[in-house]
Amino acid sequence: MPRILIAECKQEISSFNPQIGTYDNFTINRGPELTAYHQGKETELGGALDVFAKEEDIEIFPTYGARGPSAGPLAQKDFERITAEFLHAVKPHAEEADGFLFVLHGAMGCTEELDPEGYLLQEVRKLTGDNLPIIITQDLHGILTARMLEHSNGLAIYHTYPHVDFADTGARAARLLLKILNGAEPVVARVRVPALVRGDELITASGIYGQSIRYAQTLEEQQGILAAGMMIGNPFTDVPELCSQAIVVADTDEDLARSEALQMASDFWERREQMQPALVSIEDAIAQAPDHDGPVIFTDAADAPSSGATGDSNSLIQALHERGYKGKVLAPLVDAAAVFMAYDAGLGDRISVVLGGSLDSRFPPLDLEVEVMQLGDGEYLSESWNTPEHAGHTAVLKSDNFTIICVSQSVRFIDRSVFIAHDIDAKNYDIIVVKSPHCQWHFFDEWAAANFNVDAPGSTSANLQTLGHSICQRPIFPLDDDVSFDPTAEIYA
Repeated sequence: MPRILIAECKQEISSFNPQIGTYDNFTINRGPELTAYHQGKETELGGALDVFAKEEDIEIFPTYGARGPSAGPLAQKDFERITAEFLHAVKPHAEEADGFLFVLHGAMGCTEELDPEGYLLQEVRKLTGDNLPIIITQDLHGILTARMLEHSNGLAIYHTYPHVDFADTGARAARLLLKILNGAEPVVARVRVPALVRGDELITASGIYGQSIRYAQTLEEQQGILAAGMMIGNPFTDVPELCSQAIVVADTDEDLARSEALQMASDFWERREQMQPALVSIEDAIAQAPDHDGPVIFTDAADAPSSGATGDSNSLIQALHERGYKGKVLAPLVDAAAVFMAYDAGLGDRISVVLGGSLDSRFPPLDLEVEVMQLGDGEYLSESWNTPEHAGHTAVLKSDNFTIICVSQSVRFIDRSVFIAHDIDAKNYDIIVVKSPHCQWHFFDEWAAANFNVDAPGSTSANLQTLGHSICQRPIFPLDDDVSFDPTAEIYA
């Protein structure tokens, strides 16, 4: 009976977020808690468990799970604590295991260790030996490193953005592991592309990046190909191997893996200039908003907590306030101090608050007179996946035509969850600030009259040249001029 270990360690960070992440930000699952959490959910491990459940003779050993929200770099001592707990959970089963499925993100980072996921895999190998097949999962925004590839045997990569294929990715990873247990011999080809990309063309269902994804999916249907993907990295995780990369996993055939990865990488490189953002200045967005008949979205991707930002940018609120915008504005904001002041005052009271800039000093605080309209516990389900969100105490504050939903803990603003949790219909507002680069189409774009991708400041700005990369290998497009690409395939077997 094959014995398969499962584990998870996931977080995406922005190196430009000034707040250092901690262990307390993570949700930890030990042993059976891991399967209990993921069973039946649209997660990577949920999809993998569904595949394994259809096999009669498989024994699953859940070991350890650590899931952290996107944030700034994780403090080294806290990563070391996670590492120690993880290895302690894996060690009792390492020698008796036949396979290991490890759910990772790929864009994790620490204050000292810049390849924490590679480090975890390296340490696992010391426990399991070289013969145990280890399969990992990766976000297409992951930064797959040489060390990660050296200490694993294959991988499954997201094929959608916005991400809606978590479970499918986990299922593909599980099937790949089963193929290896049945005799497949994976060979991985990686071609690194010196390009960083952002913008609407990355939406896989409609953008040009989708051509690379569909090429990879076609490869996965071919005999002899075990897995494929086109990873675009996370441009906000400033680490040495940051880049885009084509990945092909073939069954024994090194030449096939190499040729297809080179082709995918070359096609992607030719399209790199088309995969850049069309940003609108704050001034132009405000000037054009009244021209539209219906709600307008102001996308503040530069302050997206789901990408690793602080979520406390008041830049758009402040600009709209200073320019005397008269329409109804709805905006989320991470601001624990404002929430606690609202709690102290109570429902219906009017108070003076200082909004924004509580975490990232690049945002000058905004003084406002507000009425406390609602108070909440911040416990709700995400609209996207029906999974729990933990926003801490919350407060809905109203200042004239501005409605601001303040949360005390950073959460993903990738859909309308925080609005729905407070019985607020975003469609009833003229401008809705959305702190996420791309949301599923039906959440906002389906009914909005326009969506302005605003060039605001922040640690996840799509205006990549403003961020200040200092660690990633250079030159790289678009941070540098005259970047050349001499495609070379690295082989891992």
